[in-house]
Amino acid sequence: MNLFKTYLEEIKKKIIKNKKDFNLKSADDLKQIVVENPPEKFDFDLSSNAAMIIAKLTRENPRNTAEKLKKILLKETKDFSDIDIAGPGFLNFKLNNKAWIKIIESIYKSKKNFGSNNQKKKYNIEFVSANPTGPMHVGHCRGAVFGDVLSNLLKFNRNKVTKEFYINDYGSQVQNFTKSIFLRLREIKYKESFPENKENLYVGDYIKDIAKKILKNNKNINLDSFEKNYKILKKESLKYSLDSIKSDLKSLGVKHDYFFSETKLVENNLVSKSINKLKKNNFVVDGFLEPPKGEDSSNWKRTKRLIFKSTLFGDDSDRALQKDDGSWTYFANDIGYHSTKVSKKYDYLINILGADHIGYIKRISAAVRALSKDKIKLVCKVSQLVKFLKNGEPYKMSKRSGDFVALSSLLKEVEKDAIRFMMLNRSSDMELEFDFNKVLEKNKENPVFYVQYCNARINSLFRSLKINPNSKIKLNLNNFQINTFEYKLLRKIIEWPRVIDLASKKFEPHRIPFYLYELSTIFHSYWSKGNEDPNFRFIKDGKIASNASFKIFQLISIVLENGMHILGVSLPKKM
Repeated sequence: MNLFKTYLEEIKKKIIKNKKDFNLKSADDLKQIVVENPPEKFDFDLSSNAAMIIAKLTRENPRNTAEKLKKILLKETKDFSDIDIAGPGFLNFKLNNKAWIKIIESIYKSKKNFGSNNQKKKYNIEFVSANPTGPMHVGHCRGAVFGDVLSNLLKFNRNKVTKEFYINDYGSQVQNFTKSIFLRLREIKYKESFPENKENLYVGDYIKDIAKKILKNNKNINLDSFEKNYKILKKESLKYSLDSIKSDLKSLGVKHDYFFSETKLVENNLVSKSINKLKKNNFVVDGFLEPPKGEDSSNWKRTKRLIFKSTLFGDDSDRALQKDDGSWTYFANDIGYHSTKVSKKYDYLINILGADHIGYIKRISAAVRALSKDKIKLVCKVSQLVKFLKNGEPYKMSKRSGDFVALSSLLKEVEKDAIRFMMLNRSSDMELEFDFNKVLEKNKENPVFYVQYCNARINSLFRSLKINPNSKIKLNLNNFQINTFEYKLLRKIIEWPRVIDLASKKFEPHRIPFYLYELSTIFHSYWSKGNEDPNFRFIKDGKIASNASFKIFQLISIVLENGMHILGVSLPKKM
């Protein structure tokens, strides 16, 4: 139930019904009309630009148009107790008590579905996709939470979502990773010294741990030649590395539906197949690229190779699909990978990318447009860097040297709930500062605690009165009274479907924790006011102050439960 949409449609209907009164020839141009929250300074519930849009179409004075529309709406709509004309012609609406009772009962009835939209689209969300050359570190954390919460949000709106992880298990990095484990195996078994300061080797303790696991379960493994045993060593090494990654993600509350192997992409010749599809449509040609702009091109060689004409699809330049030696570029492999997604006929492909992949967005977007013939939209969301602080000092992260902060270490110091909530404390395209000390505080400075504490306080109230929180209590128009705080709470509660709608359309799940924190803040202020002023106490003479108060607290709990479920954060009843 999105009240803003409901009343938008209601206002449009009345305008169309009375279009002669406005000298409105056609109702086709009313798409610009919106219904939204009025500014805080106005003591009203809804606001609309309807009169101004009509006046623009009919070239009449907007305030005169507003007066006409006000009279019509007050006469023909039963839900408004007052309509105010502000500024150049904005209409502000005050809902009457009968409307509020209807709204409260409707929200309570919908419960777990309050705020959801029946979209029924098919999404593929690829996120994390960390190189399987070591355990998860805190640098992966933000993208992992973002992708998982976005998936939950879209599922809340009844979409079908596949959460996918792309395994970069092909190429030189994986070869170096496997070589590092091979050398550690020889170190353990034959007491050989591990090479010091050798380029491209991974030297973290996790390499030793993987080598020990391999040796424990494969005591007779052949370590005579790295080249001869590369395939089996690679398979075993990646198995334990991926097990570690999956375990860390699970501890964070993240579980992927599907893992796609880059090796499989190459072995099944999927890159060539996808490139040939593009060739048939003349999107891939043999040609020459211009020298890189802004770079020293003295050693640049003009080499004929396969080129994807990505400029046809909005990219800044066409892209090479082959290296100088004729092998496929990373981009070509990515075309092959995205071709597999396109073949599954999703409505949307969403890639959660790290900050270092911003420059890659245009070319892969162009590739998906070409592969899907513009039928599937690729949305790339960038997860910016996180600055991790502890005691005022930053953590440094480097997987190759082994000097990095493992996600498992973070989870030992900070609870999963706090991590997930705080990773959405800002829009994903902005840098985030994560202070370990602050998230351990039990006050307003810790947003997740503040939201959880709101729910715990409501439930403590129900327990003290020995009331079932799910009790069905009907509201009576004759004695329906709400105070200023309850009115603020109701105004905030009706925003929830709109928050969900915007968060879904813009793929911005950070809007949810922002909203939950604001709702909780109003409640905590109300609680504190009750300690100061007896007129604002929830309990009077051993009973709940009013049925309206009880229903509003029920609605707050419903919104908190729905919101925290999307965030994948627990909502304790006691704290």
